[in-house]
Amino acid sequence: MTGMTVAAAVAGAALLLAAGFALGRLAARRGARAADLDLGTPVERATFHTLHTASLAAPPLRAGLTEETARRAARRLRSLLGTEALCLTDRSAVLAWDGPGGDHHRAHVMDQVAEVLASGRSQSAHAGCADVECPLRWAVIAPLTGEDGVLGALVAYGSRESAVLVRAATEVARWVSVQLELAELDRSRTRIVEAEIRALRAQISPHFIFNSLAAIASFVRTDPERARELLLEFADFTRYSFRRHGEFAQLADELRSIEQYLALAGARFGDRLKVTLQIAPEVLPVTLPFLCLQPLVENAVKHGLEDSVHVCRVTIAARDAGAEALVTIEDDGVGMDPAALRAILRGERPSTSGIGLSNVDERLRQVYGPEYGLVIETGVGAGMKVTVRIPKYRAGVHRTAAP
Repeated sequence: MTGMTVAAAVAGAALLLAAGFALGRLAARRGARAADLDLGTPVERATFHTLHTASLAAPPLRAGLTEETARRAARRLRSLLGTEALCLTDRSAVLAWDGPGGDHHRAHVMDQVAEVLASGRSQSAHAGCADVECPLRWAVIAPLTGEDGVLGALVAYGSRESAVLVRAATEVARWVSVQLELAELDRSRTRIVEAEIRALRAQISPHFIFNSLAAIASFVRTDPERARELLLEFADFTRYSFRRHGEFAQLADELRSIEQYLALAGARFGDRLKVTLQIAPEVLPVTLPFLCLQPLVENAVKHGLEDSVHVCRVTIAARDAGAEALVTIEDDGVGMDPAALRAILRGERPSTSGIGLSNVDERLRQVYGPEYGLVIETGVGAGMKVTVRIPKYRAGVHRTAAP
């Protein structure tokens, strides 16, 4: 059973138990009013109420455990359990209180939850209130957990001791913990994507930058206009490559950046580099992961020119293939041993001989699924052809910002 399946099972159990706990509350509160409405049986009404309330509480929790998210979720969680009051804490402070009694109970909450934060086990205890008018007589304290252990506590207050409340509060705390774990996964996934983009940026070789500037400098005296044009290309290329927004970009923008890269490479290698572009206009708006193609083009130029004094021909093609766009990058250079290439893609050897291939392959698989990895045809002395398949109507599971 996978982690996500277990999480779903725990969440489902928590909601069903809460539904049962809520059943008596709803029946008592709504009485004849509920009977007049065609909302099904009491069990169906309680289940609907529980699921609806849980759906309202989940979005704030998916943003993590903060004062703001706890405040927004506390009222829903209190309604879910039907308790007199409810409190959410992290490991150091009370984040939110919903219900009466906060004026005199709140100051003592962290002392009450200390043992639960240390042990990670739920417990129930007297609320310790001397105010005879206060309805908060009993407290159930349940831990909120995440990947790093206990993150905080959920405290449900009732007017009397109740074994059902103990179980219900514990299960709801587990459901809250699942939401917090999902928030952690979202943040981890974002960090991974950002790290991959940083890695791709780092693969824009310092030697390339140095050589580009040297090539521009060589034209300053002999062809100032050419030097100016190349300097503008260099500025646009670096500005695009190091932009700070969006995990995705349009194919048109990626190709424009590639043209700038090739213009700079051409200034250095002159007639030794021949480039052919075959782009179908209808695929230009297609969305793909940011900086996905440039490392493949850099790899083609590198393999086409290293250890060779001959002309390197690089062909970049993009065509419509129904529900997909196909992008191919092909060179007629030295190629690579297929076994060595497979080792690079599996992460078994450094990718110094295949700049960005493993990184791009992994990103495509993560975004679109395992069937969308790179397709690479190569052989020693036979050049290399890399094919990228891009779904035209799926932005990808990691998309968080518009291109």
